Amino acid sequence: MAHCIVPEAEEILDKEFPVLNAGFVRLVDYMGGDSRIVQSARVSYGDGTKTVREDGALIDYLLRHQHTSPFEQVVLTFHVKMPIFVARQWIRHRTARVNEISGRYSVMRDEFYIPADMDVAKQSTDNKQGRSTEPVTHAYAASVQERLQNGQQRIYEEYKELVDEGLARELARVNLPLSMYTEMYWEIDLHNLLHFLKLRLDSHAQKEIRDYANVILEITRKVAPMAVSSFENHQQNGVNFSGEEMADLRAMLEGKEPSLTGKKLDRLKEKIATGKQL
Repeated sequence: MAHCIVPEAEEILDKEFPVLNAGFVRLVDYMGGDSRIVQSARVSYGDGTKTVREDGALIDYLLRHQHTSPFEQVVLTFHVKMPIFVARQWIRHRTARVNEISGRYSVMRDEFYIPADMDVAKQSTDNKQGRSTEPVTHAYAASVQERLQNGQQRIYEEYKELVDEGLARELARVNLPLSMYTEMYWEIDLHNLLHFLKLRLDSHAQKEIRDYANVILEITRKVAPMAVSSFENHQQNGVNFSGEEMADLRAMLEGKEPSLTGKKLDRLKEKIATGKQL
């Protein structure tokens, strides 16, 4: 198979999928799909594509047993527009090729992230890096939104004044806030993309980057639906147990008392109850 065409992916090429108040994700290009994964896996003994069921079973086997190299044969390129604070979390995944808009060459646009009412929340009391799940009043949310917007507008006006005065753009930009939108092209192979999704779809990830991850998951499903289905079954919705947890699971199945205590036992019970990797 010299070239892999996925009709469902072709239908969404260059289509913008909105995220947050002014962002988007766009599939620019892709190379390969489910058929490329199975062709790559079978190349060692020269066996071609079989039935859809057999192909799906092979992809499931490969992902379940972490045979990752066939998934690296599939590559997706996205054009993404997101707030700078989301981009800084995103760029920590250093397994992609990235080209971001530069404030040294371009005058940045007057576009900023303002959280929706339901996304405004107080600081969590038991999670230092997250927000509370307790809702705030509409009046408080509106007040936060207004203050954010006023601050963004003031800073952008000062930025534009400096640019118009002829100050170097690379200096004029230094006070621009993390809420400003940036854009980048992001090219990544499917193996590393699924790892990105596993981390950024998790409930512990910041809500704004989860919004992008959910859109990317659905786009990726168009390119490689069988691979995404296996990912959801074994990684996103699966649970991993440590050796000591497995020993206690066996003991519990035999009607014995677990040996784990305290937080370790609580974590094991929550894994069993929720089916989530903590």
